[in-house]
Amino acid sequence: MSRLSDFRHGRVGRASRGLRVPVSQVKNLRLFMSRKAAFALIFCLSAGSLFAQEQPAKTTSEKTKEMFERALSRAESATAISHQIKDVFARAAKAVVKIHGVDEHSEICGTGFFIDPTGTLYTAYTVGGEAGNFTIEFGGRKYPARQLLADIRSGTAMLKIDEATPALPIGKSEQLEVATPVVSIGFPLDLPETPNFGMVAGFDRKYLGRYFSTTHMRLNLPSQRGEAGAPLLNMKGEVVGIVVSSLENNSACYAVPIEAAEKIRADFMRFGEARHGWVGINVSMARQPVEGSLAEMTQIMQDTPAARSGIKAGDILLQVGRKKVTQPEDVLDASFFITAGDVVPITVMRGTQKLTFSVQATLHPASRTGLLLAAPGTPAMNQQAIPLSLGSDVPPTP
Repeated sequence: MSRLSDFRHGRVGRASRGLRVPVSQVKNLRLFMSRKAAFALIFCLSAGSLFAQEQPAKTTSEKTKEMFERALSRAESATAISHQIKDVFARAAKAVVKIHGVDEHSEICGTGFFIDPTGTLYTAYTVGGEAGNFTIEFGGRKYPARQLLADIRSGTAMLKIDEATPALPIGKSEQLEVATPVVSIGFPLDLPETPNFGMVAGFDRKYLGRYFSTTHMRLNLPSQRGEAGAPLLNMKGEVVGIVVSSLENNSACYAVPIEAAEKIRADFMRFGEARHGWVGINVSMARQPVEGSLAEMTQIMQDTPAARSGIKAGDILLQVGRKKVTQPEDVLDASFFITAGDVVPITVMRGTQKLTFSVQATLHPASRTGLLLAAPGTPAMNQQAIPLSLGSDVPPTP
């Protein structure tokens, strides 16, 4: 009989060792082998289970490491931002000044900053607009200052001292976005110059139902008494705005874009005064967009530059000067940057025709009143007309 047959019948060792293995021992051997195999399988499964249990621990360790690295990176970023703010403050604070004045009611204290090396400075209208007997604290000394210009519409004023001074570089507010970090430097509560760090929260055209004369920047910057007129700086140290009003328990503030103040200064350089332009049209929401614009001419006032130019009610306004118009509110910014006496190209759609009119703006009869346009409680935008003109109300200020 073959060895395979001997193995099957319990005679495994007979040919080689001359021994006969009882069948009972073979059964025990089979049981032992089966148990051993089962143990090996259990061991393998247990090892696999232990390995599987080790994986989350390793992942958790990696996550902890990643969290630590992120925290370290954030700390390094915070340190870098802190150094950047200190650098901006060190360079810009030299051109920021404390302003004292007296109006008909009491003494006024605010902030200003030099914009040229001849001693010209910007401040808020609430500081330098209606006061007199100005004194500027600069470089540890006090200097008398005189008012050059006060413009209630932009909320700004210009003063001057007869000294050589440092000056802050002018930037562009148009490059700012929501969440862009910014720095202001002012004299809160008559204390020494203080840096303030925050970010742009929004670009608003109205507040509490009233329309600004031009878009204002809403900032997550706490504003205290004495900080009106403070420069708003980007992280390069360039001026992008002027703090003009506080909000909600001084927890935030508004700044007018630096372009608005620069427009007023350009008028002053040309004419010795601010010259707010006016063409004499009202616009409201169109039923449907035309060439991307919803601004429809609803009224052309008689004997105005617009009426003389040939613009008609029903025309869809596309552009005023360099400002493109897509919504009725866009005329606020477009209107603000019109200078009386200048010829302004105004582009409209009339049916299927795109027409451009050259309109010579005139000085608005209400140019010496107000910052805002529509009054509180007025109907919604699509139910009211926004005049391409000026208003008469002033917002709360610090």
